[in-house]
Amino acid sequence: MMGESLLEPDMTPEAILADLVALADLPGVSNARMAGCIRAHLARLGVECTVLPGPEGDRVNLFATIGPRDVPGYVLSGHMDVVPAEGQVWASDPFRLRAEGGRLYGRGATDMKGYLACMIAMVPEFLAMDLRRPIHLAFSYDEEIGCRGVGHLIARLPDLCAPPLGCIVGEPSDMVPVLSHKGKQAVELVIEGRAAHSSQPDLGVNAIYPAAEVLLFIRDLAVRLASEGPFDARFAPAHSTVVAGVVRGGAAVNIIPDRCAIQMEVRSVPGQAPQDITAQVLARLEGLQGVRVSHHELSSYPALPPPEDRGLAELLERLTGKAALQSVSYGTEAGLFHAAGVPSIICGPGSINRAHRPDEFVTVAELAACCAMLRGLGQVAAG
Repeated sequence: MMGESLLEPDMTPEAILADLVALADLPGVSNARMAGCIRAHLARLGVECTVLPGPEGDRVNLFATIGPRDVPGYVLSGHMDVVPAEGQVWASDPFRLRAEGGRLYGRGATDMKGYLACMIAMVPEFLAMDLRRPIHLAFSYDEEIGCRGVGHLIARLPDLCAPPLGCIVGEPSDMVPVLSHKGKQAVELVIEGRAAHSSQPDLGVNAIYPAAEVLLFIRDLAVRLASEGPFDARFAPAHSTVVAGVVRGGAAVNIIPDRCAIQMEVRSVPGQAPQDITAQVLARLEGLQGVRVSHHELSSYPALPPPEDRGLAELLERLTGKAALQSVSYGTEAGLFHAAGVPSIICGPGSINRAHRPDEFVTVAELAACCAMLRGLGQVAAG
């Protein structure tokens, strides 16, 4: 029955989550410990895990399949990395799971190791179901710094399995299916002038002044997007946005600054690529006179548009018992799966409001609800 659990005591999501939280693998560095832990859990269950090295050389994606690979099935996808806890004040060690009052505290407990723990914990039940359609487990790296890892995994999907029927990205959504989110691109703009003593400013080229022109252009572009659109009422705000978030320039007040850097971010509604908005800023940057300019991308992912076919949404509504939410303000890897032709939806345990904060937690009840949803998916796949 859908509500019954066959989980062994040492294979509960709580026990697995404790193992995962103990590994502080951050984005941008090796994830060998986390990947090794997940591989070990799957190996104990007799499940082969494909290791997909990224181009960085020290990071990997993981992919495993329960059921037939040559039949279309479902992908469960989550990222292995977490944001740092440095500089935050926690009531306990953020990398040691603490249980209190039905809550499980630890870095990544809700974003999104809780979902990973449920994926792994459900493997014995999936194996027992004799699935007619496969359930794939996808574990990615470096999501927290711009979804950098999962694209390499997605590129390998044709070699790994038949075209999937759908992908459930388990970002924390209070177990509410989420249909769409905005796209994003973050870019650093660099303006270089020439240093000089402040008593002789004519001998230098002040990089901050032209940077200010770019900042004002970004401000005015944001106003134009808000007034002219395009608009999509399913989002709040209902238009694309652009902001300058970081400005760095100058070393001392008596030195003409020879460099200024601006970090800017675009979040765009479906149908408008964030790169198209960034391109307007880059054109203004290139138009600056008397300075050297450059730029590089910090992070990027496409929007997840609302589905044209509601089949996957209706399935998740049935499995969770909750009506789908049209959109969220945060971004996920679901946009990349969608762009690759895989119907995708967001649904996972925990709340996004707890993510990245001190004393991050997921509840035992939320993990149980996630396992119940996955159990139902397995029953659908068993046909």
